[in-house]
Amino acid sequence: MQDYYSILGVSRNAGADELKSAYRKLALKWHPDRNKTPEATEKFKTINQAYEVLSDTKKKSMYDQIGHEAFSRGGHGRASGGGQQYQSGPFTYSYSSSGGSPFEGFDLGGTDPFEIFEQFFGFGGRSQSSRQHRPAYQITISFDEAVHGVAKEVRIEGKQKTIKIPAGIDNGMRIRFSDFDLLVTVLQDNRFKREGQDVYSEVVISYATAVIGGIISVAGIDDAIKVKVRPGTTSGTAMRLRGKGMIYPNSHQRGDQYVVFTIKIPNRISSHQKKLLEEFEGEM
Repeated sequence: MQDYYSILGVSRNAGADELKSAYRKLALKWHPDRNKTPEATEKFKTINQAYEVLSDTKKKSMYDQIGHEAFSRGGHGRASGGGQQYQSGPFTYSYSSSGGSPFEGFDLGGTDPFEIFEQFFGFGGRSQSSRQHRPAYQITISFDEAVHGVAKEVRIEGKQKTIKIPAGIDNGMRIRFSDFDLLVTVLQDNRFKREGQDVYSEVVISYATAVIGGIISVAGIDDAIKVKVRPGTTSGTAMRLRGKGMIYPNSHQRGDQYVVFTIKIPNRISSHQKKLLEEFEGEM
């Protein structure tokens, strides 16, 4: 059987925060309600098994000394020693109290961890029929509000409420509160195109900068960013700015920003500029 550390993609000295971060990422990727590949269900169970053991201090110690044999009888997926277990359709998620929930820090509002998938990524283990019994409302926010998160004063079911929308939420996502669902529409921005947590921006550079290179300032979703244009850059060249995209909701991880260069060709040039270009052309 594959090593639990390898399953989560962490080293043997990984701390609790690193384990939680690795679990969240993999669980979101392989949750069967989102991932429809044949191997998703088994992969999701394996990820849960690995986290259940490695997040529990005692179980981790036994695993490090003995390996999988330490847990071969009781099986996995059952939390012990004050653990908690959640069921969503045919899938079970469990964790032990000593390791803590991998979704610690999320405002669950009385919901179980499976609903986090629906709350922040627009899907979950709940059946469509169960959702029909809950009122659903729609709210529209700006791109900047989606970038940084926002608190909104709204009137729902005759009551004034303050609802918090986490940073990084995407268009069409569903937030599940204790007594209603909220469907979020994010307005488009003329500066950026968004694909998941990655953003794309088009930057126009001069012909001279494309040829000789240089340092320019480009708009980021938070602040302006200085980037280096390489000499000989062609139109359509994309530069990746790692970690400059949208934050994942309630996480420290971020997507990337891709800057796509477009070269501005002047409509008119002076006779001197024309002569210089002709000389340049002749030397190529």
